[in-house]
Order: sequence, then C-alpha cells, then structure tokens
Amino acid sequence: MFTIPTAVLVSGGGTNLQALIDRASEGKMPHVALKLVVSSNENAYALRRAENAGIPHAAIPRKGMTQEAFEEKLISLLEENGIRMIVLAGFMSILSADFIRRYENAILNVHPSLIPAFCGRGFYGLRVHEAALKRGVRVTGATVHLVNEIPDGGPILAQKAVEVLPGDTPEELQQRVMREAEWVLLPQCCENTAVRIIESAADRSKKGM
Repeated sequence: MFTIPTAVLVSGGGTNLQALIDRASEGKMPHVALKLVVSSNENAYALRRAENAGIPHAAIPRKGMTQEAFEEKLISLLEENGIRMIVLAGFMSILSADFIRRYENAILNVHPSLIPAFCGRGFYGLRVHEAALKRGVRVTGATVHLVNEIPDGGPILAQKAVEVLPGDTPEELQQRVMREAEWVLLPQCCENTAVRIIESAADRSKKGM
C-alpha cells in the first residue's frame, strides 16, 4: 500500500498530534505515514508525544529568527525526510506564500471554529472560544482546510458543529470542540488528502506513459 510521508507542525501541547498518532495506531489512516514532528517551540509537550510514539522530531525555535531563516531550516528537515504532506496542528507561526506554494494543496490546518466565523489573524487557541462566547453563539465547531496565503482562507475540507452549553467557560468549550470535532475531522481529512495525492500521482504517471 502506498503511503504519504507526513510532517506535523506544532507549537504547544500536541493534542491534535496525539489524535493523529492514536488514529494511525488504530489503522484508521492507512495511507498516512507520520514521519516527522517539528515544533517552533523547543519546550512544547508535543515533542514528548512524538518521542513516546517513536516519531522523529525536532525543534526550530521561531523566536529571534527571521521568517526566511526559519523556513529554510524547516524545508531542509522536510526534504531530508521526504515529506509530501504537512499538517498544522496548533502551529503558531504564519508560513510565507513561497513556502505554501512549494507544498501547494498538501498543507492542512485545523481551526477551532466554523469558518468564516472567528478566524483569520489573531484568532487562535482560547481566543477563538472567548470570542464565540462573547458573541453569544449557540453553535460553534471546527474546520479543517487546505492552507493558502490567507490565514484560515484556504478551501474547506470538512466542518463539524458543536453545541455551546449554558455556562460554558472558554476552556470547557475548547475541550468539547477538540473532543467532538477536531480529533474526529483531522485524521479523516489527512487520510482523504493522502489518498488524493496518491491518486493524482498515479494519474500523472499514466499520462506520462
């Protein structure tokens, strides 16, 4: 079976990374090969999760480094490991348009709202849930989308709604959205995207015969 070498980019605790690791161990992402975890934060717990799962991992501290230098090191790591698909799972750095074009239609991001609500620059982590509660919405959720040069602006792959309960705190809502939506959608979309990449490569191969 063909698999797509995949890198997961992280910055924090790595709960979405753990969801991918768990689904892979259950055989639910047969076409996804988790080959690399890269963190922009050398103290991220996500690196421990990668180590526990036996996945090669590295930290490229973003602080004090130019965008160009950071992406140069990142690209070097990705190429060394033959990466063909990238998953942004709580990754707190914005990638340049040049980087995105290099991996066009092969970078996925999970966002903790139903895009286009509560998305774009400045909306990440608890900020998203704080904004949802402040606005008084009754339904929120998560979105997995392809990444383009516009923050949270790429084509949507999947969305799942999650109910907002009376008295929810941002932390409680965050946990429910992760459990009921993010951890469900992200593995599914990774598997579907890996299959698409494999099929596209097969089609190109046939046309080149």
